[in-house]
Amino acid sequence: MHDIQAYQAEDGSEPYARWLAGLADRQAGARVPVRVQRMAAGNFGDCKPLDGGVWELRIDWGPGCRVYYAMAGRRVLLLVGGDKRRQRADIAAALGYWQDWQRRNAT
Repeated sequence: MHDIQAYQAEDGSEPYARWLAGLADRQAGARVPVRVQRMAAGNFGDCKPLDGGVWELRIDWGPGCRVYYAMAGRRVLLLVGGDKRRQRADIAAALGYWQDWQRRNAT
């Protein structure tokens, strides 16, 4: 089992939650949480490692939904979501969020 947690910025905002709430496609909005719950059970499905410890969860729906996350032990930290059109910018944002989380949670 994995503990799923949304990244929270210093100002309290949650980029992943904001992205999910803003999805115009209702079916995509329903599919993403199902995939995330499968991750909690250890079924990560179609995932790909990126740079700096960030991973990409690919959801084959609509414009190609993506969820960017990182692992901290058994914790899955949901960083941000996006689609193929903004992939580079979303990956850069996810890496920045991951680095921020690591800095604030260093032991």
